[in-house]
Amino acid sequence: MNQEIIKRANELINSKTNYVGGGMEGYAVLALIDEKGYPTASTLTIVKADGIKWLTFATSPDSNKAVRIAKCNRASVCLANSEYNITLVGTVEIVTDIETKKAMWLPIMGNGPHWKGYDDPNFCLLRFNTERYNIVFADDEEGFAEGTL
Repeated sequence: MNQEIIKRANELINSKTNYVGGGMEGYAVLALIDEKGYPTASTLTIVKADGIKWLTFATSPDSNKAVRIAKCNRASVCLANSEYNITLVGTVEIVTDIETKKAMWLPIMGNGPHWKGYDDPNFCLLRFNTERYNIVFADDEEGFAEGTL
């Protein structure tokens, strides 16, 4: 049953990437440790993902998230609503190489005031790599999985 729950979580996360709509459907919560040792949480758009294995988010190198990651790269990601809760724990890295940024760039990212393109020096990616997971689907009595990757 664990593999079926993981497969379902993978499909759900992957369905939320390349987000272009309104509302909260393409978001996840990223929790980091701040400069004073406290947890902080932010909602971020999922750019690309490989199910529960890894997720990427867009930000700027001087954002508070990037500054926090440089000091402590331990993190957690959560996607939840009344039907499911997917909590992932692992590490996050700041990605600045141009080829990865180009591969992860979504056209909608250039529509706002933040970045002009994938080669914008103010654009970087956060790549979250899962080490362990806890997944619950409310519509399935056995819809629970936890473990390590």
